[in-house]
Amino acid sequence: MNHKKYIMLAIPLTLSAMTTPLIGAVDTAVVGQLSDPAFIGGVAVGAVVFNTMYWLFGFLRVSTSGFTAQAHGAMDEKLMTLSLVRPLILAISVGILFVLFRNHISDLAMTIIEPADGVNDYALQYIDIRIWGAPFALIQYVILGWLMGLSRIKEAFYLQIGMNGMNIILDILFVQGFSWGVQGVAAATLIAEVCAVIVGFFLIISKKSFSFTSRELTEIFAWREVLTMLYVNRDLFIRTACLLIMFNLFTKFGASFGTEMLAANAILIQIHYLMAYFFDGFANASSILCGRAIGSNDKKDFSNTLSLSFQWSIYTALFVTFIYLLFKEALIRLFTRIEPVADLASEYGNWLLVYPAAAAFGLVLYGVFTGAASAAPVRNSMIYSLFVYLIALWSLLPIYENHGLWLSFLLFGIGRSLFLIMYIPGLKKRIHAL
Repeated sequence: MNHKKYIMLAIPLTLSAMTTPLIGAVDTAVVGQLSDPAFIGGVAVGAVVFNTMYWLFGFLRVSTSGFTAQAHGAMDEKLMTLSLVRPLILAISVGILFVLFRNHISDLAMTIIEPADGVNDYALQYIDIRIWGAPFALIQYVILGWLMGLSRIKEAFYLQIGMNGMNIILDILFVQGFSWGVQGVAAATLIAEVCAVIVGFFLIISKKSFSFTSRELTEIFAWREVLTMLYVNRDLFIRTACLLIMFNLFTKFGASFGTEMLAANAILIQIHYLMAYFFDGFANASSILCGRAIGSNDKKDFSNTLSLSFQWSIYTALFVTFIYLLFKEALIRLFTRIEPVADLASEYGNWLLVYPAAAAFGLVLYGVFTGAASAAPVRNSMIYSLFVYLIALWSLLPIYENHGLWLSFLLFGIGRSLFLIMYIPGLKKRIHAL
């Protein structure tokens, strides 16, 4: 493994990952051209609800990719198939539960976040439509993870590009063309999610890497393998729960500073997502390469991938910071024409200059651990980081208000990097002992 091989895998994965935050960014930008900041706030609150739901089960993509990469490295076709079918069953079941309990989800979200009345109404409109896409969104996670684990990167890339491109086009059509407002944004995402799953299943059944027999049907619920999957997924679930507690508290406290501040923070969070998902492409590359190295028992390749992950964390942080520094004001103006909101976003946007350096290692090394199916360190690092965040909120928010909120956010990012680095020696020892 060398720099060229690593970056040739990371680039398409990065481009693929970057299409995901574009959904939220375009949603925010489209409604940001309307006259009332409550539109931005409504979409922001609605997006937090779905981020909470879907990110809790984001392990469906991450763990599927890790287990599939190991099966691929071992050239075990049966395991490749089972690594798809098992999480698919879980994704469909959870997605249906989300739909069945949709009213309870809406009520709980509004009780926790407590947005202003106008924002509340738009958020509920958004949630009532998008909730029907829950099974499709989770199924798509599994399909993408499986394709990435098999190194079918182009297909995963085209699938995401197609879904997100359709979402962007429908966003503009429904909101600017048909004047459907927040409901148009939600409908665009729902249609795109359904279409992506249809295309995804076609990609699965059209290739020989998926073959299902009656014998494999009996092995779907083999308790030892299922427990291993559930243990990894449990730890990643807890990791994501910590992340979402942080974001939900961020939105809740941001809303307490008024609708304009909520809208400004929502814009900056969308820019933050663009940064974070840029790193996610490198994390996916590390996950696939580590999984493949472990599956083929190539310890040297694992060590090289770990070294490259550290190096490209630094390079990526420098690049992202430089790009944001150049285009900060232009980015903010793309999101809104409302001057008070744009001015606030510009003022507090300086905090994002520090974010890439603060979070780089935590974002990329996460892929190393998931590729090694070693999720407990990821879980622990996020629990410790959340603890740091809560202390920071308690001590900084009363004094510095929204600046304190952003400083707490950065301390969370620093924590997830430092705490995860602490587990690297133990991971290396375990892998070399195999």
